[in-house]
Amino acid sequence: MDKKRIVSIFSTLKRGHPEPKSELDYRNSFELLVAVVLSAQATDKGVNKATPGLFAKAPDATAMVALGEEGIREQIRSIGLFNNKAKNILALSHILLERHNGEVPQTREALEALPGVGRKTANVVLNVAFGQHTLAVDTHVFRVSNRTGMAVAKTPTAVEKGLLKVVPAEFMDHAHHWMIHHGRYVCKARKPDCENCTIRQWCNTWLEADNR
Repeated sequence: MDKKRIVSIFSTLKRGHPEPKSELDYRNSFELLVAVVLSAQATDKGVNKATPGLFAKAPDATAMVALGEEGIREQIRSIGLFNNKAKNILALSHILLERHNGEVPQTREALEALPGVGRKTANVVLNVAFGQHTLAVDTHVFRVSNRTGMAVAKTPTAVEKGLLKVVPAEFMDHAHHWMIHHGRYVCKARKPDCENCTIRQWCNTWLEADNR
């Protein structure tokens, strides 16, 4: 896909959603990290229902350690895999205190060394909390990228690497948020709303279907 088409796609997404933000609720980088860890195999809405109580008791690593595994578990019981997530949140809080003075690190290597933190989670934190030009590839970004042809690949990591090569720097601050929003509400997995898609004229899937 040529640069002009990619610029057209993101310019259009930007006009429709000028200042996209994470749909997870958080007040600081620690809460963002915890919320993203909790969001694995769970919906943002489900996480947002559980985190107000958790963050009221534990807004930072010190308070999270003091709350303990059982206390964390009680606050996140409504979220899938809550037992394992409670263990990971407690363990990562300990590591933040022991190695990072209680602060969320700003490097991929340090973030991925934390329990429950993979590449996607690290990318979200680096981008949203620290403004780094990373691209978190979830199911929505993966789908939109492949359907539009911006980066066609079989794995999230390959899609990420492909997107990093072609997405202009001017759009990198919000690129994955625009793609997530579009994939969640328009370019849906089972019934994509192509008729109301603002970027369909640059979408490979739409063009192929339209030319049959």
